[in-house]
Amino acid sequence: MIYGGRRAALLLFLGDLGIFTVSLWITLLIRYRSFPTQDIFVNHLGPFSLLFVLWTFVFYVSGLYGKRVLLAASSLPDAIVKTQFFNIVFAALFFFFVPGIAIAPKTNLLIYLGVSLLLIFLWRLAFYPRLSLPRFRDKALLLAEGDEADRLVQIVNSNRRYHYLFAHIVRPSELTEGVLDDLGTHIEKKGIHLVVTDTEDARTEAFLPALYRFTCYAEKPQFLSFSDVYEDVFDRIPLSRLRPAWFVDSVSVRTPLAYMLVKRLIDLVGGLLMGLVTLIATPFIWILNGFEGPGPLFITQRRIGKDGCTIRTYKFRSMKESDAGAWSGETKNEVTKVGAVLRKTSLDEFPQFINVLKGEISLIGPRNDISALGERLAEALPNYNFRYMVTPGITGWAQINQQYEQGNISPQSIEETKTRLAYDFYYLKHRSLGLDFVIALKTMKRMFFRVSTW
Repeated sequence: MIYGGRRAALLLFLGDLGIFTVSLWITLLIRYRSFPTQDIFVNHLGPFSLLFVLWTFVFYVSGLYGKRVLLAASSLPDAIVKTQFFNIVFAALFFFFVPGIAIAPKTNLLIYLGVSLLLIFLWRLAFYPRLSLPRFRDKALLLAEGDEADRLVQIVNSNRRYHYLFAHIVRPSELTEGVLDDLGTHIEKKGIHLVVTDTEDARTEAFLPALYRFTCYAEKPQFLSFSDVYEDVFDRIPLSRLRPAWFVDSVSVRTPLAYMLVKRLIDLVGGLLMGLVTLIATPFIWILNGFEGPGPLFITQRRIGKDGCTIRTYKFRSMKESDAGAWSGETKNEVTKVGAVLRKTSLDEFPQFINVLKGEISLIGPRNDISALGERLAEALPNYNFRYMVTPGITGWAQINQQYEQGNISPQSIEETKTRLAYDFYYLKHRSLGLDFVIALKTMKRMFFRVSTW
């Protein structure tokens, strides 16, 4: 990873644990107005240690160890306040309801909230950025062109937290033997440590043997694929670099049987829980819908399933009329007041437990489209239907990563759909139980908070 990766996250994690521990010591100092004795500190540290584990887990679910936080801190203060508030709520529940804890933490928790907030702010916003900032950035050469290449250069060069800086850019359309000779001299004299090459570009491919002679230099540069670096920075696939062979190499491989069995078991358990929630919520939603006027409680939709098959899905009605797959602004159809709440809490999706139990939909996978909209998108976007090579899901990698226009919870244009497709292909390539677990945790966080930037 070219931004510090796991080492940066580990430093942040260890620092958080240290802050939690120091906050406890300061809390006891304030509470008892004297330096806490070893017995008092150890007596509190035992039960608080369990909370430290829970709190760092909540930090992880909230994205506080994610790439966006490691590279940019614009939304960090708000995220820390909200996360610590819920951490203190969990702590109160823990101390008040778990038997066998011989300390009375009511006052301590209030003091701890203030102390830990202050220290976490200082650590996250003042000290960590200085500790983790690279002392110097290695120079990199980019051999690629196009909008995605320009975007990569803009993001990497504008953020000092990336360990590399694109100091020289050559477009494949400019490549000649003479240009290659100049590049060799440039690499040797300017200290280029990384060469990022667009190997999918036919114009570059012809010069690859000549490019690799640079590895004979005393300061041999590291060669990386443009697509790999783009994935590392954006967590999505560069669509313009996709070739038919990519789907053979990255997607059309046999899915491990263990993964399929465990995923199906999780779907069955999750589907049953969704069914229980649906059963409990149905009478309340029916009563509330009655105040808004006539209309069915449930709707059915023809959607696209695995391998392009048509399936019939079920949802709580959230719009005044049936949703035929049009985008916002293309019709006069409006979301009802009850429907707005259902969408924000994702309760409108819960009747799909029937589809989950039948195996037509998974809890996690690329979001499927209403048939009419899916056909429209397939005509507009190359390779679009490849996203149905796996079972579609209720939530997915795109939903937890993509930020749509204000007020929208799904793509409302071709451009937004292209970005979603890039995230979907990333999921197809990297799908695993570990990635599914991350998606599940972050989906729960978004259901509770509905703040896409946190």
